[in-house]
Amino acid sequence: MKLRNLVIQNIIFLLAFFSLSSYAAEQAKTSKFGDGTLKVYKNIPYGKNRSHKFDVYTRDGLSNAPVIFMVHGGAWKTGNKGSKSVIKNKIERWLPAGFVFISINYRLIPKVSSPIAQAEDVRNALIAAQKQAVAWGGDPEKFILMGHSAGAHLVGLVSASANKHMKKGGKRWLGTVLLDSAALDVPAIMKKKHYSFYDKAFGKNKRFWAKASPRHQLMSGVPPILITCASGRKGACQQANSYASKANSLGIDVYVVSKDLSHKKMNEDLGASNGYTADVESFLSGLDLNAKEAIEKQMLITGEESKLSALKRWTAK
Repeated sequence: MKLRNLVIQNIIFLLAFFSLSSYAAEQAKTSKFGDGTLKVYKNIPYGKNRSHKFDVYTRDGLSNAPVIFMVHGGAWKTGNKGSKSVIKNKIERWLPAGFVFISINYRLIPKVSSPIAQAEDVRNALIAAQKQAVAWGGDPEKFILMGHSAGAHLVGLVSASANKHMKKGGKRWLGTVLLDSAALDVPAIMKKKHYSFYDKAFGKNKRFWAKASPRHQLMSGVPPILITCASGRKGACQQANSYASKANSLGIDVYVVSKDLSHKKMNEDLGASNGYTADVESFLSGLDLNAKEAIEKQMLITGEESKLSALKRWTAK
């Protein structure tokens, strides 16, 4: 009887596996560019909830490629993985250069209880993506975590402990880019005058504030971090510098880049040909040889372009 049950369980597992694989394959959209094919895999599930999905942007010919893992913002209550501001400039710049790009969704408040639960969604998505990365030409140990606004806060929580991530089945990543988060020190926010959406996310429990605060959860042994902040946005750069100071005291390499851009533009303009993108790419280049080669290749691609980006030219019929 036990053997029979075990066989049945294995059959169910295999059917689920092949069903999932075919689902992902059916969702792939391809378009020719030059000698290669751009591949977009939509809504790959990483959990049971309808929000537990991510999109993968890749192309054929990639092997052991660095992977940018993107988490959207939206005050923990809104946002979408496919938004133009989240993906457009980034994939147009980095996909032709040789990066794989992944953009995820996660449960939103009030359908989920707290940002800590959302951070676990992000971690689970990361683990699932790392396990499947080879199929898309990526390297599971060459992920670069990236998030904007609330997404940067969630990525900051996930990044706070590499050991915790690996104990849950994940791989160590190359580095992290936090795009203009003013929620790196949650207690500092909640003790001062703040926007009402912070109350909906973090409530009134002071112990919870610390648990949901990337600065307070930060441990040694974390891969390098770049924090970008809008110089004109109240508290953003102050929190970034405070976080960097603590991280450096723990032996973590953290860098802060301040730009005179709006909060929206800190996300939207990344990937366009500008000094901001160049600063971020300088950080990416220092993480890994493959990432450095891809960035150097992108510089050559950008130099050849005039009216159309490489991705637009390659996907044009």
